[in-house]
Amino acid sequence: MSVPEVVPILHEPGYHTDTVGRCRGGQFFASVSYARPEGSSPFDDGAWYAVLHRFDDAGRHLGSRIEAAPGESGSEALKAAEERLREWLDALPEREFGDIAVAPFLVLVDGCPFGLVVERHGVDATEDDWAELYPDGLGFHAPWNGEYDT
Repeated sequence: MSVPEVVPILHEPGYHTDTVGRCRGGQFFASVSYARPEGSSPFDDGAWYAVLHRFDDAGRHLGSRIEAAPGESGSEALKAAEERLREWLDALPEREFGDIAVAPFLVLVDGCPFGLVVERHGVDATEDDWAELYPDGLGFHAPWNGEYDT
């Protein structure tokens, strides 16, 4: 089954999709993510990023706010990214966490991909059958019910 125009994403409190929902003006997907530039080796240093993607009510990507966290150590940078994301979420007007449905999109920041990217994963697939959230590593697929694989 091919990727739908908008991909449902279930809100799961306390897990990977606990910071998705709606606010005045549309929908949002927020996360703190570790990312490395495309094509880099696993040994290359990446960074922790605060990530806030915004979508209209129909699920079309409106824009993304993505910032690398400052900090010398991993734990310092992670805490800084989490704090920045809390500030951004607190500033969303009429914010409510809940299920969303968004169209695939891609944004590159510091050479790192961020977005919901359509892919072909099935061994004998003849059409795109997967939507992968980068850099979080969440895979969405048929039956397109909002559940994902990590």
